[in-house]
Amino acid sequence: MLLTGSGERKFCAGADVKATVQAVVENRKSDAMQFFTEEYALDLCIHQFPKPVVAIAHGINMGGGLGLTAGADLVMATETTRMAMPKIRIGFFPDVWATGWLFAKCPSGYPEFLGLTGHELVGPETVRLGLSDVCVSNKDMDNIIESLKDLSAALDEHKDTALGQIKAGLGTYHPESSPKINTDFDQWVAATFAGKAAITDIISALSRNSENSRCETVLEQLAERSPTATVLTLTLLRQNQGKPLADVFASETKACDFIISHPDYREGVRARLVDKDNAPKGQPDTFEEVALDVDI
Repeated sequence: MLLTGSGERKFCAGADVKATVQAVVENRKSDAMQFFTEEYALDLCIHQFPKPVVAIAHGINMGGGLGLTAGADLVMATETTRMAMPKIRIGFFPDVWATGWLFAKCPSGYPEFLGLTGHELVGPETVRLGLSDVCVSNKDMDNIIESLKDLSAALDEHKDTALGQIKAGLGTYHPESSPKINTDFDQWVAATFAGKAAITDIISALSRNSENSRCETVLEQLAERSPTATVLTLTLLRQNQGKPLADVFASETKACDFIISHPDYREGVRARLVDKDNAPKGQPDTFEEVALDVDI
């Protein structure tokens, strides 16, 4: 199975966010939950699909789009690929099971860093951090798709063997560029974010080095986030690390039902996507005041 995106934004256009918020505002929460339930079920199907799944993750591949490619057996990025889990910016959380599979894909500290900041990865960096397998040139896409079509007729019936045949058959397409090693940044991410039990622990670690421009930037980002969505995100990451997909599915579904009813979700979408004043007001407005009234 081959997944590709279409249009200018490829895998992500954001219409789902506006539609679900509108449903909540109009007291049609069940419609919003129906969307998320079907989305998560589709993601599970991709993770469990009995044949090899190849995703060409060109263009914008964020949020729900990243949920589609995350379950693929072979993810091919290009120089135009932009990957992120930015939903925390609108008072939501990194869903589509990311609070589980980020730990299986990314180096230490990056699940928390990516989930809490919405940091964007471009091109080869998506390979270095485990969200794609190879970065090839955009100009080769048509030829790659034709090669996949040619390979498909003779693939072995066993998935693992077939996947090996696909990788061997695409071996003529060399990476566009190799991921650059960034040891210093990796060490900073691991030391600052990995294993922290509470958001206040992360803030303390950042504050101790606030003269560091990286720390200053993240402190500014966290100050703009919904405190409730931020606490919920870290809670999910801590709880879902290493859990089976089915458990992550159940946990995130409960979290979704909770957060779309919370005023910070509507406020986040208003501030980021509708009025675009980028000044959402959280209720409550401090991390210390957050009390999650949800069993996840």
